[in-house]
Order: sequence, then structure tokens, then C-alpha cells
Amino acid sequence: MTRPMEHVASGLEKIVANGLHRAPAGEGPVLAWPVACGPAVCERTRALDFADGILRVEVADAGWRKELQNLAPRYVAAINRYVSESVKRIDFVVRSEQVRR
Repeated sequence: MTRPMEHVASGLEKIVANGLHRAPAGEGPVLAWPVACGPAVCERTRALDFADGILRVEVADAGWRKELQNLAPRYVAAINRYVSESVKRIDFVVRSEQVRR
């Protein structure tokens, strides 16, 4: 027997996936980042852009980059559940490096 909250979660996931599948080219993975990483990580990161299968995400420092690189395969799998464009990898860019570009 399915519990009511599981039904709600499943329904919300379908709504989110449907919306992200309809996002303009290149925007789906950027918009999916907060959904994939969760609120705690989202507060400290920012998806910058998506091109050629690569999602670039800005992080505060090298420590965050190293930690998130270890979790990147999970994030890629989560994002790919929601979007129509395939994310091959995530590049984490330290904020100070991004400012120099």
C-alpha cells in the first residue's frame, strides 16, 4: 500500500520533470541544479551555464569543489532524470576563478 506522502512526492517529481523537459535549449540542466543538489548545497553554489553536455557550477572555494566533485556522478544522474538534454559531467568553478574570466 502506498502512503499518501509517497504519492505526493511522486506527483511533484513528475511535475518538475515535465517543466524541466520543456525548458529552452541549454536551460534545463541549469534549472535542474537546485532540484538535484538540494537546498543546503544550492545556497552555496550557482549553476552558471550548460553547453556541450557540461554543466558549469560556481562554488565558493577549492574545498567545496573537491567535495562536490566526489558527488558529481549522483548529481549528473539526478539531473538527467529531469531534463531532455544529457548532462555528461559537471565542472565546478571556484568563484574567484570565475571572476577572472
